[in-house]
Amino acid sequence: MREDSLTRSERAKKYSVFQTFTLVFLRMLIGWHFLYEGIAKLLNPYWTSAGYLSESKWLFSGVFTAITDNPSLLKIVDFLNIWGQIAIGLALITGLLTSWACIAGILLLLIYYVCNPPFVGYSYSVPSEGSYLVVNKILIEMAALGILLAFPTGKIMGLDRIILKKRKKAGQ
Repeated sequence: MREDSLTRSERAKKYSVFQTFTLVFLRMLIGWHFLYEGIAKLLNPYWTSAGYLSESKWLFSGVFTAITDNPSLLKIVDFLNIWGQIAIGLALITGLLTSWACIAGILLLLIYYVCNPPFVGYSYSVPSEGSYLVVNKILIEMAALGILLAFPTGKIMGLDRIILKKRKKAGQ
C-alpha cells in the first residue's frame, strides 16, 4: 500500500508507543495550560485584558487600544478570551475536535504574540520571566500546537477516536 493512500488513522498505527505517548502528553499539557489560564481568569473578578492590550506597540496596536477604550467591546473580548481558553483546554485534554482546538489555540496565541511581541526596543510594564528575543513561550507553544495539528492525536487517543469509530460503523 502506498504511503500517500493511507488514512490518518492508518498512519497513526505506525507511531511507536513512545511517539504516541509524547504527542498525547504534549497535547494534554498544552490543554491543561489553556484550561488553567481560562479558569484563573474566570475566578478572578478583577481580571481584564485591558492592561495587556493597552501595552501593545506593534501591529494593530491601534485596534488593541481601541478595544480598551470601549468598555462594551473590552467585556466581549474578555469573555471570548476566558471561554476560548477554557474550550481550547478542554478540547485538547479530552481529544475532542483536536484539529479545531489546535487551530483556535494557534490563532489566540498569535493575537497574544502580535499584541506584545518580544522585540528589541519594546519594553512592557509587566516584567517577563526572562530575556526574550523574538522567540518567547507564546511562540513556542504556538509551534507545539502546529506540531499537534500535524499529528492526529485525538484520533489516536481521545474522543475524536470514539467519534471516528462510530462514523465508520454508521457508514458500513
